[in-house]
Amino acid sequence: MAYSLVGVVGEAELLRRASGARVVPLGQGMGLLPDAPGAVSEAELVGWSVAGPVARVEAEYFGGLGEQWATVWEGGEVVLGPLHLPEGEELPAEGSPISRALRRLGVVAGAGEDEFSAVGLGQHRATEDWLS
Repeated sequence: MAYSLVGVVGEAELLRRASGARVVPLGQGMGLLPDAPGAVSEAELVGWSVAGPVARVEAEYFGGLGEQWATVWEGGEVVLGPLHLPEGEELPAEGSPISRALRRLGVVAGAGEDEFSAVGLGQHRATEDWLS
């Protein structure tokens, strides 16, 4: 089964104010702005991050194999990343790029879950499904 995600994650209200777009609510007060690759510019992310941290996240998986990318901006600067976990590489002890980015945004994982699960990013299998 395939999984594909491209978007911007941050505090939901911050993303709504900054983007003027529909933001999908996630757990722990976070929101997801589903995105086509490159639709939200780095300059926009820099600007949005002045009001609070934001992360650009991407994941592509099929049959358990895939890749992840994540970068976090805060205060107008990159503060984490860009992180990349290439296909076939073992997951580092500190977690996946997306979980590390979410942790930097303040997401707290409970027992037996990672930050990705804690906010509910596994609810949909494709970026466009978040908008329906």
